[in-house]
Amino acid sequence: MERMNYGIIGCGMMGQEHIRNIALLPDARVAGLFDPSEIMLAKAKAMAPNAKVHRTVGELLADEAIDCLLVASPNFLHVSQLEEIAALRPLPLLIEKPLYTDPADAARIAALAAGYPAPVWVAMEYRYMPPVAKFIEEAERATGGIRMLTVREHRFPFLEKVGNWNRFNRYSGGTLVEKCCHFFDLMRHILKDEPVRILASAGQEVNHLDEAYEGEVPDIWDTAYVIAEFSRGARAMLELCMYAEGARYQEEISAVGPEGKIECFVPGPGRFWPTHLGEPPVAQVIVSPRQPKGPMAVEIPVDPTLLDAGDHNGSTFYQHVLFQRAVRCEIAPEVTLMDGARAVAMGLAAQEAAVTGLPVTLDLPDQSAGASAKGRRTPAPSTQ
Repeated sequence: MERMNYGIIGCGMMGQEHIRNIALLPDARVAGLFDPSEIMLAKAKAMAPNAKVHRTVGELLADEAIDCLLVASPNFLHVSQLEEIAALRPLPLLIEKPLYTDPADAARIAALAAGYPAPVWVAMEYRYMPPVAKFIEEAERATGGIRMLTVREHRFPFLEKVGNWNRFNRYSGGTLVEKCCHFFDLMRHILKDEPVRILASAGQEVNHLDEAYEGEVPDIWDTAYVIAEFSRGARAMLELCMYAEGARYQEEISAVGPEGKIECFVPGPGRFWPTHLGEPPVAQVIVSPRQPKGPMAVEIPVDPTLLDAGDHNGSTFYQHVLFQRAVRCEIAPEVTLMDGARAVAMGLAAQEAAVTGLPVTLDLPDQSAGASAKGRRTPAPSTQ
């Protein structure tokens, strides 16, 4: 395959970030576009002027020039579009998170995982942020075996999306699915272990309370604490605040073990940094051994071209580099359908624990892509 031709399903904010990053890849281009929004389609076409515009997913899949797919449509469409792709033309696929939003869809994902004949990569970009990748590389050595892992994200509120679908749990899956599946994926990936119990407290405290869409006030949460207990004894915690965009760093990750501590500090999107404050902060990784004491900090700069291409600290580009290798069968997908499904299962369990005030037990023993929370079930928050 001399040049890899992408078909894009979903040309909104995230789809456009992917288009910008694909443009930076050698021997790759966007060949086909689909989005039901004429406005988003026009924006994507301006970024990829040689791409062919398609009016349906089926029409795009029939374009023989396309070698692989990128799905960046709204969350609640992912499963049905995956099934349509699998039935019509199962090309290599990079699909945005979350993989699904409704617990009832876990079995549909399991069926797809069992039968899809081409590589599927779930877009957990946070793994590939350079400072986070460095943190992951050094964590075991710095800590002597992680016993406590903490992820803190203090960030801006949800941005506007077409149709405002991300304002409602029934379309997004809820904040702890839509936003936080990234962090649950990181927990599993860093600890190399599976969660057995989830506790959570969360709610809507500040954001979107003065908004209404067709008379309905958004129910998406903006505040959360989640604790996950893992099978080999480690504990992980997520702290989320979505009305803290004034912070110097957006993500802070720390891991602690018997030999020391390692921390990672990641700034938010550069386009949101106030110009009167000068240059945006640079990501850092800090290692703090217990003996001899003395924190050691290293800056992890990211190529400005990559920072300008998206809001994820260069990770979208690095993810595509690896995805292309998977399409060429040089490597296996690093973030599988099972990984994507398990991150959603953790998010759904956290949503449930926050609603009920009760811990949720997880049973994921068989590495099944369709594994889901096992415990007391509740219909709220709705994901219909």
